[in-house]
Formats: sequence, C-alpha cells, structure tokens
Amino acid sequence: MSHHIVEVTNLRHIYADGTVALQGVSFRIHHGESVAIIGANGAGKSTLLQHLNGYLEATSGDIRIGDTPLSKTTLPDIRRTVGMVFQNPDDQLFMPTVFDDVAFGPLNLGLTGEHLEKRVADTLEQVGAGHLSDKPPYHLSGGEKKRVAIATVLAMSPDILVMDEPTSGLDPFARRQLMDLLGKFHHTKIFTSHDLDMVLALCERTIILHDGMIMADGATEEIFRNEQLLAAGRLEKPFSMQGCPICGGRLNL
Repeated sequence: MSHHIVEVTNLRHIYADGTVALQGVSFRIHHGESVAIIGANGAGKSTLLQHLNGYLEATSGDIRIGDTPLSKTTLPDIRRTVGMVFQNPDDQLFMPTVFDDVAFGPLNLGLTGEHLEKRVADTLEQVGAGHLSDKPPYHLSGGEKKRVAIATVLAMSPDILVMDEPTSGLDPFARRQLMDLLGKFHHTKIFTSHDLDMVLALCERTIILHDGMIMADGATEEIFRNEQLLAAGRLEKPFSMQGCPICGGRLNL
C-alpha cells in the first residue's frame, strides 16, 4: 500500500463539553487524489482535518496513513508524511523571521548548514516568497502569511498536503496565485473550503459533511449538479455553475 493513502474508519470525536463533532466518518483517499471536504459551518470539517496528523485525538475509530496506524508512537512519522496548513497562518508563524519559520521543521529533521539554507530558499521560491526571507512574519500581508505558512509545511517534503480553508481572507489576486500553487502540488491534497469555485477547479472528488457525518462522496461536478443534495447540506452551487443572471451563460471565475 502506498504511504500516500489516507484511510479513516468509523471516526468519532466528542469534545469535552459533550459536543459530538464527528459520527462514524469513513473514507479512503488514494495516492495523488485532490479531495475537498465541504459542508456548512459546524459540519465537522476542521475537526476532521485535525485528526489526520494527530492534532486531535479521536474518541474512537482508526486512521491509517499507508500501512501505518496513527498512534502516539507513530505520530512523528505521520507528521513528516502529512503536512497540515491551518486556516489562520498566525497559528504556524512564530519565529523572528520568515527564514526561521520555514527552517524550523527541516532543522528538527537534522538538516543544517548549506543543505538547510538551500531547502528554505528553494521552498520560499516555490511559493513565490523568496523576497520575504528576512522579514518578520507579523509585517506580512494576509496573502504573504498564507504563502509562508504553506512553505513551512512544504519544507518538510510531505507526501500529503492538508489545508483548512486555504483561500480564506485572501484578495482575488492572492487567491488565484494560491490556486496556481496548489495546482502544481502533484501529491495527495485534502482541504476544506467554502470557496466552491476553487473546489471545482482543483478537486476531482468532493466529500460533503453534515452534522458530523458523510452525506455524499463522489465526483465533484456530479455533486455540484445535484441541487437537492446541496440544499440538504446547506450549500449552493459554485458561482461559475449558477450562470449569468442576465444571459444565462456559465460564468468563468
């Protein structure tokens, strides 16, 4: 089995206050798939993502990355394979400079000297942020922070990229740049988003969560054509599939 595969079986999560966030969630994501997990606020999307590399511990159920079950013992190896980018980049940027933030992970993997400097430089160039290397993260714009947060994860050379609301808070130009960047990441991608036009552009498969359970799992375009299903999940078609209100033609966003 490829180490790129993510398998979730009967995953349940109940928070300390008794809130049931996930109820028996099961799915399998294969090597190279780009999968969106969508749903209304409170559906359990962020909770689910935070289980995929152990930021949250399941109440019950199992998660496997390839042949490796997620456990406290395997967690360091899992986190090298599954890179997580949080919705708020400030949750990931805590060092004095951008260079230090991107170097943090590889440094902990044992990279030093020229190898470390090259890894950081190459990764920052990959996300179009090479010119930000010496800047303090708190001086960056929202789009720049998002790029650097992604760089901190890519610097670890993950096989699986997990992102929570990657375009949240970005202006249209920064959104398009980020979509172009994600389109160039050819390993497995899993992300949540309310940006359904991005989902349509980048993901061949979509999973709908509703009240902590999987309501649908299938081809993205087929799911977005099913208005009854979307309405049941408190969702609407992407703008590009709704058509122009004047001429009725499909929009190109």
